Amino acid sequence: MGNVVRDAQGNHYMSASIRKATCADVDRLVYSLACAFDDDPLVNWIVRQDNKRSQAFTTLFRTCLCALSLPHGQVLTTDDCVGGALWYPPGTGKITRGRQILLLPAMIRGAGFRGIGRLIHVMDTLDRAHPKERHYYLQFLGVAPPHQRKGIGTALMRPVLDRCDREGCGAYLESPKEANVGYYERFGFVVTGEIRLGRGAPPIWPMWRSPQTMS
Repeated sequence: MGNVVRDAQGNHYMSASIRKATCADVDRLVYSLACAFDDDPLVNWIVRQDNKRSQAFTTLFRTCLCALSLPHGQVLTTDDCVGGALWYPPGTGKITRGRQILLLPAMIRGAGFRGIGRLIHVMDTLDRAHPKERHYYLQFLGVAPPHQRKGIGTALMRPVLDRCDREGCGAYLESPKEANVGYYERFGFVVTGEIRLGRGAPPIWPMWRSPQTMS
C-alpha cells in the first residue's frame, strides 16, 4: 500500500495510493468515515441516537461528500477507500442558508425533527468561527479503525498541506476531541480558541496552520 516515507516534521506516512475521490468511491468511503467517527463527540451530539442512528451516520457523510465536498475536487482517499480527508479550497467551506434549505430533507434524516435546530446551530456557529484569512478547510479526516495508526491520516493530509506551503496559504480545522489536538499540532496546527455550542455539547478546538517555509 505504498512506500513509507517521512515528511519535514518527521511524520511517517504512506507516500503512494493517495488519490482524489470520485463519485464511484462514495459508498465505500461513507462506510469508512462512519466507522471512524462512531465515537466522535460532536457527530454524536448532532445525529439522532434512536434506532435510525446507523442510517443517520450514513446520511451525514453521504451528504457531506456528494452535496458539499466532492464537487470541489479536494476529497482525498486511498485506493481501497479505508480513509478520507474532506478538504475545501479557499472560499468554498461556508454552507450558505440557501444551501441549508436545499439540504433540509437530508438534515432531518440525519438529525431527526428534534435535532434539526441543533444541527443548523452547529453549522452557523462553525461558519462564523472560520478565519478571515485565505485557507484550505479540513472538515473531516477519518480512517476506519482496523487501518488506523499506519500513517494513512498523515498521507491524506500531506498533499494539501504541501500545497498550502507552496501557495503561502493557511489551513484550518476544528477538533471536538481533545486527544486529537496533539496529533494535529505535529503538522503545525495551533489551537486558536474554544467553541462552545451550548449545554450538553462537546467543546470544540479550532486550529490554524500557517504556511510552512519550504526547504
